[in-house]
Amino acid sequence: MPWFQRKSKNIQETTPREMPDGLWTKCDACGEIIYKKQLEELAFTCPKCDNHFRIGSKQYAKVLFDENSFVETDTNVRSADPLGFVDTKPYTDRLREAYRRGGTSDALTVGYGTIEGRTVSFGCMNFNFIGGSMGSVVGEKFSRAAKRAIEMNAPLVVISASGGARMQEAAFSLMQMAKTSAALTQVADAGLPYISILTDPTTGGVSASYAMLGDIIIAEPKALIGFAGPRVIEQTIRKKLPEGFQSAEFQQQHGFADLIVHRRDLRRQLAQVLALLGS
Repeated sequence: MPWFQRKSKNIQETTPREMPDGLWTKCDACGEIIYKKQLEELAFTCPKCDNHFRIGSKQYAKVLFDENSFVETDTNVRSADPLGFVDTKPYTDRLREAYRRGGTSDALTVGYGTIEGRTVSFGCMNFNFIGGSMGSVVGEKFSRAAKRAIEMNAPLVVISASGGARMQEAAFSLMQMAKTSAALTQVADAGLPYISILTDPTTGGVSASYAMLGDIIIAEPKALIGFAGPRVIEQTIRKKLPEGFQSAEFQQQHGFADLIVHRRDLRRQLAQVLALLGS
């Protein structure tokens, strides 16, 4: 027989309330649990370790543009499958899944809007769309954004986040390196600035073409920027790479980036650059 017996029910037992899904997220870098509303207010950066979350065009539009000023264009451009490519699954299936899952029209979103009252032609890569890979649609939409900059007499601003060329399109993908570079020549001939913003990661054919061709190159802190990945390079040359190799800070130190800007300061810094360029 228990030595203690409750005479009155002075403790109320309740079923624990379940926390609604989608209110919190976890930082990949430090493990901090962050309220999503707070994360958005901090421009999708961790309040504890300052980690910059990988975000897409919808989030960058909120961070950079004047309220309700951004207009997306060319949403009807879609990738084809000229090679009938199949790896573990058909390329058409991968595209269908990417369109459904990502909610974007491809790995590059383009449009125009105002940043502190200054009109820009804009492009932003979506890494969650097949690794931000550059295919024919990316090249075509980039070229249209460049043409729009010329027509509007406005600067061209592009945010890169990519694993490189899209292997499912083979040579068609590699051709976009030349196509986008040629489009930037036309922008330069029109006397308009091109500002390239490098985020984590910016690699492969994208880094070997339009990402590194900016009149001004801005990088986010600690972003991985390079052509081949560091593991591939180490395995090829059989040497240990320097600490921080291919980080944004390393690239700035070696002259490949002009500025490293925290995402919370990106809108203000970009507006200052545009003002200095007379745009």
